[in-house]
Amino acid sequence: MTDVSPRTDISTDVDTDDKNQRLDMGQRNAVMASDSSDRTKDKSDQKTLRRLAQNREAARKSRLRKKAYVQQLESSRLKLTQLEQELQRARQQGIFISSSGDQAHSMTGNGAMTFDVEYARWLEEQNKQINELRAAVNSHASDTELRMIVDGVLAHYDEVFRLKGVAAKADVFHLLSGMWKTPAERCFLWLGGFRSSELLKLLVSQLEPLTEQQLMGISNLQQSSQQTEDALSQGMEALQQSLAETLSSGSLGSSNASGNVANYMGQMATAMGKLGTLEGFIRQIFIFAFFSLRPCSGCRV
Repeated sequence: MTDVSPRTDISTDVDTDDKNQRLDMGQRNAVMASDSSDRTKDKSDQKTLRRLAQNREAARKSRLRKKAYVQQLESSRLKLTQLEQELQRARQQGIFISSSGDQAHSMTGNGAMTFDVEYARWLEEQNKQINELRAAVNSHASDTELRMIVDGVLAHYDEVFRLKGVAAKADVFHLLSGMWKTPAERCFLWLGGFRSSELLKLLVSQLEPLTEQQLMGISNLQQSSQQTEDALSQGMEALQQSLAETLSSGSLGSSNASGNVANYMGQMATAMGKLGTLEGFIRQIFIFAFFSLRPCSGCRV
């Protein structure tokens, strides 16, 4: 008869329990490691997705900026092409002012642009003539040579007054605005040009010592120029006031609509008639400026 010992049974049970506990712990550790790995992988995937989304957004914005830049370049190119075509049509239609003839072509529509182009050409030629005159003075040229150069300069100034006269017919407001002058020159602009009295003050300081008779003549010319300028300024103010009163007179608030329209059209016709006198007024100013500077041509610079 076999003797089964209780101690042996207890030892076997303990070993089995230990094995089971180690197995359970290993399984739990494996599960925990798997969960940790999954979470790490999920975080890595989320970062990758965010990075990809950011890259796509950056690429989209870059494409939009590039598209806008290309559109801007194309728009600028079209505007430049259009301007070149307009200038070409203007030349073909013959609206530019002839520099040699007494008559000028029509400047309607493109009057301001035409005057700006012609004035730029005039200014370039003026600079050449002034440099020629300065070189002649520095080289102590004879009085006869200097007189020929000065006469050419004066004739060139005749041309700019002619240009202004033609431009006044096409767009007198462009002349009054002074946009064809530099910003510094516009500070001294007066009714489409410079005050002759102020120009005379500048010229006196550049002339050689003058005789008493010459000084007296320039002084009298300054006074007469100042008086004429004051009268022209008052005339311009009166014209502006008359125009404002014409536009402000009457009312469009009555019940008769047809009468209102007729009244309005009458006011506008009167106002346009007064504006028509502005051209002649400005031409008088140009004539005054032209002849007021002529007496100084005899003074040697």
